[in-house]
Amino acid sequence: MKKPIEKEIGIAYAIVGNDLSAHLFKVTLTVQAPAADGQVFALPAWIPGSYMIREFSRNVVKIGAESNGRPVALTKCDKHSWQAAPCDGALTVQYEVYAWDLSVRAAHLDQTHAFFNGTSVFLRVCGQEAEPHQVDIQRPTAAACGRWRVATSLPELDAKRYGFGTYMASNYDELIDHPVELGDFKLGTFKAHGVAHDIVVSGRVPDLNMERLTSDLKAICETQIAFFEPKTKRAPMRRYVFLTLAVGDGYGGLEHRASTALLCARSELPGAATPKGKEIGDGYLRFLGLCSHEYFHTWNVKRIKPNVFAPYDLQAECYTPLLWLFEGFTSYYEALMLVRAGIIDEVAYFKLLGKTIASVLRGSGRSKQSVADSSFDAWGKYYRQDENAPNAIVSYYTKGALIALAFDLTIRFKTEGKKSLDDVMRALWQRFGRRFYSDQGRGVTPAEVEVLFEDISGVKLKRFFERFIRGTDDLPLGKLLAQFGVKLADERKGTKPSLDANVGRDGNDAKLLQVHEGGAAHRAGLAAGDVLMALDGLRVTHNPSNLEALLGRYQVGASVEIHAFRRDELMTFTAKLQGDRAPEITLAVVTPGKKSSALQRPSATH
Repeated sequence: MKKPIEKEIGIAYAIVGNDLSAHLFKVTLTVQAPAADGQVFALPAWIPGSYMIREFSRNVVKIGAESNGRPVALTKCDKHSWQAAPCDGALTVQYEVYAWDLSVRAAHLDQTHAFFNGTSVFLRVCGQEAEPHQVDIQRPTAAACGRWRVATSLPELDAKRYGFGTYMASNYDELIDHPVELGDFKLGTFKAHGVAHDIVVSGRVPDLNMERLTSDLKAICETQIAFFEPKTKRAPMRRYVFLTLAVGDGYGGLEHRASTALLCARSELPGAATPKGKEIGDGYLRFLGLCSHEYFHTWNVKRIKPNVFAPYDLQAECYTPLLWLFEGFTSYYEALMLVRAGIIDEVAYFKLLGKTIASVLRGSGRSKQSVADSSFDAWGKYYRQDENAPNAIVSYYTKGALIALAFDLTIRFKTEGKKSLDDVMRALWQRFGRRFYSDQGRGVTPAEVEVLFEDISGVKLKRFFERFIRGTDDLPLGKLLAQFGVKLADERKGTKPSLDANVGRDGNDAKLLQVHEGGAAHRAGLAAGDVLMALDGLRVTHNPSNLEALLGRYQVGASVEIHAFRRDELMTFTAKLQGDRAPEITLAVVTPGKKSSALQRPSATH
């Protein structure tokens, strides 16, 4: 339904793909009542959900301003902002934005499609962020765009659904929280508990099985809506859009209040030969897990927020020690919701859980950095990882997911199944999330999180927070799972000789990407970036099976001579081979029905 136009909107944008080959968007911004002492404009330095300063203003290649047909001087204040000279009447700013970032975070434009996040293209009118904003999304004039449509969750003003025209936002925060996809995309629609949902797929996927995709997404979405609102089954948005770009090889997602931007490999989408009810492949499961993760964020981080995100400071870092809760717990429920929706069974769920446990145990950084510190340091460490990352940091995603599992098991065991982590999440929603986009909404503080966990569960959890969230202790998952009849085992045999390093390709050669602390490569003096040339006089190539075959000729404990280039210097090392130290975690039900059958699949039927 279109919103009535009552008066001229004070802040209006027009955006068009101006030069597809040069990847340039042209943006026109008109401010009816600019600041009398000179209006200031700023482009965000980062985008919510991706905790890294990206300096989107570096993509502004040309900018100018005018008022009443006369030029108005613009002065650069800093790398993000400009100030216009004082003027009488409306002020118009025109600028071009270079858009060649094929990700979910910024903007991309060529002859195949266009995509943008508002943080990349819409200057903020400083001091007028709370005013209504409108944007006219215009069709590019290039012949290649003749069949293009518009996909966005922005409310239409005078545009038709999927059409070019004017869209409306109640303020700047809303304007930048609805990404836009333009192109000749495939479109699927379904309703989840009465709410319209769209799945948009751009990119060449000639055999896309849209019926299977919409059916599976409907099950996931309805499960999550009912999770947070079991009585009303009321979704927090009027419409939701999955914006998906399929490429040869890619993966990523970014959450928004009523949509998500997704990047995936086209091979991960279901094909025409994938009938409903067949066993799910690993690629498609990965994609549905991504959808489940980003959709859960509709509640957990878009509405249940850390207090420092309410509101966001888009020009500087916003530090919080709570990303383990907002990303880690979302990762936990990501897989769990696939079980509850009937997408995967218990065996597949345990397989996913085993991989998560193994990935956390693999890095020694878990003993040096807590998930609270990892959350706080996301800006400088997690989003700026280098070759030493496994030895220095822990992921608040993966260990955060295991912390959620441990909380769930602990609460269920201590309360004999009367309470679970589900109750905590619903309480967070009821107290902090439901009313967030109203005058009464606010973010949650770290202290409030800890109090709420104990208050809702009735379990003393201070020591848990000290050891596993603010501390670096390994979680006692084996013991916790055993209480519910599930056995956790590490199946690694340690008989396979290994350098204990991650190897990648450098032309036809094998290059060490990461060297694990305490492993054979580390003890021999090898370093990340070294290019392996020979092992005991036999050439090493980039083919992983080549190095594996060479190492396979030895027993654990054997010493080998390795020649490697470090920069342009040939060096010789002696490595004492170790058994493969990568964990291989398995989980299996060994005592069916113990304590609570629901916990054979943790929290799955609560």
